[in-house]
Amino acid sequence: MSTALQTVALTADPEVILAYGELTDDMNPIHIDPVYAAGTAMGGCIAHGTMSICLLWQSLFRTFGESASRRVDLDVRFIKPVRAGETIHAGGELLAGQADCYTVWVRGDDGVDRVTGTVRLLHEEALA
Repeated sequence: MSTALQTVALTADPEVILAYGELTDDMNPIHIDPVYAAGTAMGGCIAHGTMSICLLWQSLFRTFGESASRRVDLDVRFIKPVRAGETIHAGGELLAGQADCYTVWVRGDDGVDRVTGTVRLLHEEALA
């Protein structure tokens, strides 16, 4: 059993954010319109929250394989938005004294968490 999830990274540059918006059909101007976004409480464009979750799923798939979506229970909360241009990293560590529960995070190059939570590995009987 791995004690750490494989870490993955993504730079949320405007082109990536736009492509993600097109893929998910979420063209909210807070994500893609710098003039609009500058006038909001965010003060500029932010990446889609689900983009961070997708990055976390990539970490889970790389660690546990393609069946990860059926084998884990993911519980996360959003802490801070991802700003356009930031590089974010997703990963996690096995909780001390636990055999099946990891802390998970998405954080920026500045070391500050954007998303935090836990993932619990489901046992075979829970999958039936």
